[in-house]
Formats: sequence, C-alpha cells, structure tokens
Amino acid sequence: MNTHTQRRPMASLAFGLALVCGLTLFSACSPDKPKFNAIDVTGANYAKGFSLKDHTGQERKLTDFKGKVVVVFFGYTQCPDVCPTTMTELVEVKRLLGANGEKLQAVFITVDPVRDTAELLNAYVTNFDPSFVALIPSSEQLVEVAKEFKIYYKKVDGKTPTSYTMDHSAGSYIFDAQGQVRLFSRYGSGAQAIAQDIAVLLKP
Repeated sequence: MNTHTQRRPMASLAFGLALVCGLTLFSACSPDKPKFNAIDVTGANYAKGFSLKDHTGQERKLTDFKGKVVVVFFGYTQCPDVCPTTMTELVEVKRLLGANGEKLQAVFITVDPVRDTAELLNAYVTNFDPSFVALIPSSEQLVEVAKEFKIYYKKVDGKTPTSYTMDHSAGSYIFDAQGQVRLFSRYGSGAQAIAQDIAVLLKP
C-alpha cells in the first residue's frame, strides 16, 4: 500500500518535469517575436498602400520605396504644432539611425489639398529634409486614403473662409523594407523610441 501511494507522486513529478522540458524546448525552437515601442499592427488588413501624386507632380506608390522603412504621416502645412513636431522628430530619427538614416523614407500626406499646393508642400517638406516626400490627394482620393489608413480628419471653420484649421489623427504608420505595414506610432512617442523600432525592422 505504501509503495503504491509513493509511486503516484513520483509519477506526477516525472510527468511535470517532462512537460517543463518539452515547453522549454518548444520555446527555444520558436523564433523570438520582435519587441517594439510602437503598436505592432503586423498583418493588418488596412494601410496597405497608396497611389498619389507627390509635390513634384510624380505619381508615387508605396512600392517605389521598397528597401526603405517608410513612415507615413497625415497632416497639413498650416498645422501649428503636431505636424511640425512630428516632422522635426523624423529628422532626429534619421540622425539617430546613423548610416541607416538613408534607409528611412518619410511620407507626408496632406489632409488639406485645397490650400496645400505643390509649391507650398515642396517648400514645407524639403525645409525639414530634402529626401522627405509630400503627397497631394484630390478631395476624392483623400476620402479613400483616409478610409484605407483608418485616419480621421475634419475641417474646423475659422473667422474667414481661408483661416480654417484641420483636426486630424496624429499618429504615424511605419512600413518595413518589404512594404508591409508593421507599426503604428502614437504622437509624442519620441525620436529615440521610433529610431529603436526602425533599427529592429532594418535588421537582416
């Protein structure tokens, strides 16, 4: 009787050890999932791309930037705070990436195509960095691209017909070098956090 009751705990212990060893082996064989500061949206069925004219009049697609990490931000040139802050942040991200800075492509999509002319956008983005690209959707295209990227924008009337402002989503989408959407970076995340995430995406 004693022998039987002693064997049961021993058998349970052996099974437990085998289970732990098996799980440890399984974990060792599983690839480590990258850890990001931004929200991981890998595999999302939205924000798949765009086809819009840039500030030089050239039609641009996401595939044009294959081999680079692309950061897509929606804004407008007369934005008083969020837009210039984000653009300045991306300049710092490029600097922090060092030699890999050339593999960063910032894309600014205006939510105010009525006032944001090609000339104005050209001066705006190149003032931050000559490699940054601005895209100008038509009013109809803006509706579609905003839906595709799940971003919000709304015109807020001012004292005069031309002094309106635009409420809009403040985060940025980050695509890997293969053109797949991977991250959503909240406004104010900081250049250091974004640079760290991009460095991870650039790893072979």
